[in-house]
Amino acid sequence: MSSPLPTAKVIQVDTRGAVILDEASPETRDSRGIYLPNYIEPVSHIAVDVGGSLAKVVYFTRSPEPPSSPSVIATGGNSSNSSISTRPSSPTSTGPLSQLCPPGSSHLKQNGALTPMVLDNPTGHLGNGLSCLHESLLHDTILRRVSLQHFPGGSLNFERFETDAIDDCVKFIQELIERSASINSVSIEEMRQGVKIIATGGGAHRFYELFRETLGVEVLREDEMECLIEGLKFITLIPDEVYFFSDELIQSVAHTSPALAALERPGPNPPKFAVTFEGNPTPQLPCLLVNIGSGVSIIKVDEDGTFERVSGTSLGGGTLWGLLSLLTPATTFDEMLALSEVGDNEAVDMLVKDIYGQDYSKLGLKSTMIASSFGKVFKKGKEKKKFSPEDISKSLLYAVSNNIGQIAYMNAEKYGLNRIYFGGCFIRGHPATIATLSYAIRFWSKGTKRALFLRHEGFLGAIGAWIKNIDGDRESDTGET
Repeated sequence: MSSPLPTAKVIQVDTRGAVILDEASPETRDSRGIYLPNYIEPVSHIAVDVGGSLAKVVYFTRSPEPPSSPSVIATGGNSSNSSISTRPSSPTSTGPLSQLCPPGSSHLKQNGALTPMVLDNPTGHLGNGLSCLHESLLHDTILRRVSLQHFPGGSLNFERFETDAIDDCVKFIQELIERSASINSVSIEEMRQGVKIIATGGGAHRFYELFRETLGVEVLREDEMECLIEGLKFITLIPDEVYFFSDELIQSVAHTSPALAALERPGPNPPKFAVTFEGNPTPQLPCLLVNIGSGVSIIKVDEDGTFERVSGTSLGGGTLWGLLSLLTPATTFDEMLALSEVGDNEAVDMLVKDIYGQDYSKLGLKSTMIASSFGKVFKKGKEKKKFSPEDISKSLLYAVSNNIGQIAYMNAEKYGLNRIYFGGCFIRGHPATIATLSYAIRFWSKGTKRALFLRHEGFLGAIGAWIKNIDGDRESDTGET
């Protein structure tokens, strides 16, 4: 009898009642915090995924209520409590903690702190450097530590920095460690002993010494691809994380796409002009993960969680970012996306109708389909025409996204996979990007496959690094020889 398949690693994080926090700011559209109302274990490690263009940071902070501001960077440090509450009946209302912290106590209102294992020994060396304190002060300090460590609930937080500004990322982590030491009433030396940096991505090697020497903490390195898969397995367990565009919405956003009405539909009554979220998620393996960072990695994930990088392309987010930096006045990726939203690619791209004057129905090509990206730019013997930054941005966004979508489809078809997840900071929740990738998958698969997207698409590697070390006993690369 053949041996059974090995089971995928169980993720030891209590995700019951998990909620993605609301935030209207465009800077946080892909970095909203995730509130975990039932997770109680102490966590003090910080995950950092440093890619070629961006460094992503993931960390967990204790808070009895969902904070209203999911991003410290984007919201200037505002961490006031949210008006929403997802917390069920808490053991703090009737259990031992309510006896330690009476109603109105400020102990339960301290947000934004890491909770290190060092708090398990509250009678040891204390934060002010004294080993023997007045009995009442010692008692208050013990209560403070116990309350900070054991009340349920906390947020998984997400921050993003440009890799060229890696010093800003290091400074942010340093301030987080110092703030946590103050809130937990421990010395900075004790706090550093309890904190680990879990680094992944190419920058885990490039900036290893910078993190270790500047922060004075232990730095472990994790494999980039393993972290991506662990991150995907975890994040797809969060309600309303995974979503897809309806066919009608795809067509309305990417208005130059041919009609999809004739394609096979995913169900008897599919939603129209809508974004559909998976509200009751379950692990969905096997699948294909298309991770779009500076370049693109295409990873086949098997039913047991094993994976293989089966394809990729160098034409990714870095390509779009680099070319638009040369061709437009935009200085940030968000500015480039904003330009594309008001651009008209027909001024730059050569369409089917520009060649045939009509549809090419025999091949199923609508007149509005792109026949040649940037095909109208060069005209032999004619004076070189000027094109607007907006039109250039729209054309290049379509070109890169269409190329990635077709490569993704071909790999999904090759390996017989119908679930295709797109991740990476290239997407940024941008409707035109999502619609273009979705259209490519729907068109080439004749409606049999669907593109799936993630609200935290750019943080899969950092999430995976955080998850892989949640139990604190991972054997990771410390960089020492």
